Amino acid sequence: MPIAFLMILSFVDCAKKGSPSGGPRDTIPPVIVRSSPENYTTNFTGDEIEIRFDEYIKLKEVNKELIISPPMTFAPIITPLSTSKTLRIKILDTLKPNTTYSFNFGNSIVDNNEENRFEYYKYIFSTGSYIDSLKLSGRVKDAEFIAPEIPTTVMLYEVNETFTDSIIYSEKPTYITVTKDSTGVFELTNLKEGKYLLLALKEKNNDYIFQPQNDKIGFEKEFVTIPTDSTYTLTLFKETPDYKIARPSQIGKNHIVFGYEGRADSLAIEMLSEAPEDFDYRIFKDEKKDTLHYWFRPAIAADSLNFKISNGTIVDTATVRMRELYTDSLNISALKTGTLKLKDTFKLRANTPLVSFDAEKFQVMAKDSSLIEPLVKLNSVYNWAEVFFPKTEDQSYLIKLLPGALTDFFEKTNDTLTFNVNTRLESDYGTLNLSLQNVERFPVIVQLLDTKYNLVASEYLSENREVFFEALSPNKYFLRIIYDTNENGRWDTGSFLNRREPERIIYYPTQLEVRANWSLNETFRLK
Repeated sequence: MPIAFLMILSFVDCAKKGSPSGGPRDTIPPVIVRSSPENYTTNFTGDEIEIRFDEYIKLKEVNKELIISPPMTFAPIITPLSTSKTLRIKILDTLKPNTTYSFNFGNSIVDNNEENRFEYYKYIFSTGSYIDSLKLSGRVKDAEFIAPEIPTTVMLYEVNETFTDSIIYSEKPTYITVTKDSTGVFELTNLKEGKYLLLALKEKNNDYIFQPQNDKIGFEKEFVTIPTDSTYTLTLFKETPDYKIARPSQIGKNHIVFGYEGRADSLAIEMLSEAPEDFDYRIFKDEKKDTLHYWFRPAIAADSLNFKISNGTIVDTATVRMRELYTDSLNISALKTGTLKLKDTFKLRANTPLVSFDAEKFQVMAKDSSLIEPLVKLNSVYNWAEVFFPKTEDQSYLIKLLPGALTDFFEKTNDTLTFNVNTRLESDYGTLNLSLQNVERFPVIVQLLDTKYNLVASEYLSENREVFFEALSPNKYFLRIIYDTNENGRWDTGSFLNRREPERIIYYPTQLEVRANWSLNETFRLK
């Protein structure tokens, strides 16, 4: 017995501890075993489709990935909700006669264990006697940016006896597809012969209907005829909405705001209600929003005030319900503190309208305690006090406003205010010297943008000459040229109904890297 017991122990010691490896990782996507009806079925009359796989599958983000063309008014029910070997499509819509339907599942079908993707599976059937097989391809680009956002929807509307331009605002298209990546390449398949409106939408609601307030649009000016060997380029842009005044509202005892949409370059406000003889008002623009700030004095004891709002030839009237609110007190802050460039102007914003200043009560002191005489101006458009003073590199400055330096519309003045700013060494910055070649026409706008497309520097050229951008912070930049076709000094977007493309923007082919204490010399050869 002792010998037998020892032999048993020896076998136990020889056993190796560990976990089973389970074999190599599964990398094979699911395989379709059977479809009912079969893929590419003609004369389809049913309302349910079953697609059976060789293993358990699940659907990931199917509502986002699935593209049904033509789109359906009532979305089908797609299962499984969890896992199954069978994918089912329950059609709730009334199918159009003699029409080829395509269900493109994108990357939504994956196996249950390793989530291996069954990429871009398409189930196609026709309610007619044949499958439409024509194609159309092209590319989507963005009018303002290097690459379009993805995915972007590309659409075809059939041009028939009921077609009108306004159809894109109310009805879904005949065919749809999406761009797959940032190249913007698209392909519409299983199309039937005919004439179509081709357009692209970068949507917010993903309902395949153009909503100008939220969506970007790109279009082909002329109708396309299928079949075609042509490829098309669609340029996305955001339309400037038509001018519209919003309902004004009182937000302070003497303060009313007038919001608006669209271009409002000549917006004027006139009060129609009876006012005292000493009535006065001031208006300035909001820095960030499409809003005018209307300030008035004295306060008027009335339930409501009536206004006439004019923008060119467009005239509106509005009524503002008045409430008993507090009087605003003068509040002053700096637009920017910290580091200023040598040519920057120090700017102060005020919440109430500024009407005057006392330059002798503005003090600028360098770090060696020497005083610098500033030049002060009021910007009535945005209600800023602009303080310019000569600056030297690698210096710090104390900007001090003594009491009474600024006076507002209500004869209120500031208390003592101090702000600190500094400058850096010129060698901390870089420069860009730019030459242009092959410019088709002038004028053009040359713009330098940071990596988030914020404008850093701009130059307007009426003729070809070198452009010099200085004091650039070390960073990577985009460089672009805008053809200012209407010569109004700004980039103008397009209009679908007017079939007007946005003004053309051309980007330098690569990002430019500006380094400290470095002069960059570049030649932009436009195509």
